[in-house]
Amino acid sequence: MIDKTELSEEQNNKLNDLKKIIEDLGSLAVGFSGGVDSAFLLAVSHEVLKDRVIAVTEDDASVPTREVDEAIAFCEDRGIRHILCKADPMQEEGYRNNSADRCYFCKRGIFSEIKKIAEENGIRYVAEGSNMDDLGDYRPGLKAVEELSVISPLRQAKLTKADIRQISKAMGLPTWNKPAYACLASRFVYGEQITEEKLRMIDRAEQFLIELGFFEERVRMHNNIARIEVPPQDIPRLASDEIRNKVYEELKKIGFMFVTLDMKGYRTGSMNATLNLQEGQNV
Repeated sequence: MIDKTELSEEQNNKLNDLKKIIEDLGSLAVGFSGGVDSAFLLAVSHEVLKDRVIAVTEDDASVPTREVDEAIAFCEDRGIRHILCKADPMQEEGYRNNSADRCYFCKRGIFSEIKKIAEENGIRYVAEGSNMDDLGDYRPGLKAVEELSVISPLRQAKLTKADIRQISKAMGLPTWNKPAYACLASRFVYGEQITEEKLRMIDRAEQFLIELGFFEERVRMHNNIARIEVPPQDIPRLASDEIRNKVYEELKKIGFMFVTLDMKGYRTGSMNATLNLQEGQNV
């Protein structure tokens, strides 16, 4: 049951718009990563469409095991039909070579598979969870979404990330304050070959940081160098002798030759800065 007193009039209106958009679809397959946005979209869709909605989650080396497990638990707790799929983005050369439009190839493969699953289950539409804030960054994956006629209800309802977190909180969703997440392939500098071994290295390294209490983090890979990003307020703790040594020793075991700490701190899309460098621009 949602507590609408926690929401502004604008947020209530956006939520009502979202419900109407979803109701008009009749049936829906939601590409469900388990993150804040797709969890919110799925929860509202299930409220409106009941058993006429299914969740489909990609399960491959670019998705941490913990994220898949959390997606499974979310659906089980709410009685939502959930299907795991393996689109295997490694089949795409543009993905393996980590080109600047890597996300395009990945999204195209994943949502092509989700569309097949939707058709097999008598579901008419496929939706993804991008919001209004996603329009301000370099997002080649949105091109694949448009080409495949995948709909974006959160953007249609003009919902921002702040709106989604606030409404999710009012709905009692456990994901309302979950840190932002992007697939593990986003941890590579553009042009560096992506392999399942490297993806597993990053997954293990980030899981270790989470177990140490760093819940908002990234381990960026530059060849054999690990560049760790945590929020600025967490840098002193990570740099303390006890934690620093633990992290260094563990990441060396995982296979990194050098382990570094990014002094600027965590920020989304930091690898996109290399695109400007490659074009000879100042960043």
